[in-house]
Amino acid sequence: MRLFSGRGDNEEEKRHIYRMYEKLVSIGDDYWIENEAGERAFYVDGKALRIRDTLIFRDLMGNDLYKITGKLLRIRDTMDIKRADDGLAATVKKDLINILRDKWRVEIPDGHDMEIRGNILDHEYEIESEGRKIAEVSKKWFRLRDTYGVEIEPGQDNALILAIAAALDQMSHD
Repeated sequence: MRLFSGRGDNEEEKRHIYRMYEKLVSIGDDYWIENEAGERAFYVDGKALRIRDTLIFRDLMGNDLYKITGKLLRIRDTMDIKRADDGLAATVKKDLINILRDKWRVEIPDGHDMEIRGNILDHEYEIESEGRKIAEVSKKWFRLRDTYGVEIEPGQDNALILAIAAALDQMSHD
């Protein structure tokens, strides 16, 4: 039985679904992110005993894809996501004022910025770019208590979207 269905049979047109584990995205914890079939897709290495929070995203072959680091001494929560070549891929920031629901901003140096709206703490939010939804994060797809899903629209950098979700989880549960 499939939990979700993509729009088409063509792999490029299909949405990608990943399973992440709540509160396991913490410094010092290592864990796997699984695809919708329950197969391992990405490995997250939480580096403990560092001055700054650090998570390393790796592919199945052990190659570094992204490094997530927390910035020290900021007025608002901020985490940088760097590529394996140490170039900045994204900066995730919490908005200073949010009355009704969480709102975060993802600044992409060489692309379109993203906005994140919803309930970050409960893992019920959407990621938008240029006014359209590119990913949704939700617990409603899984019966397991500490599990949530990330559904990513076609044409996105899946590892980057998952790194953004991990950064949000880290910042909201600190």
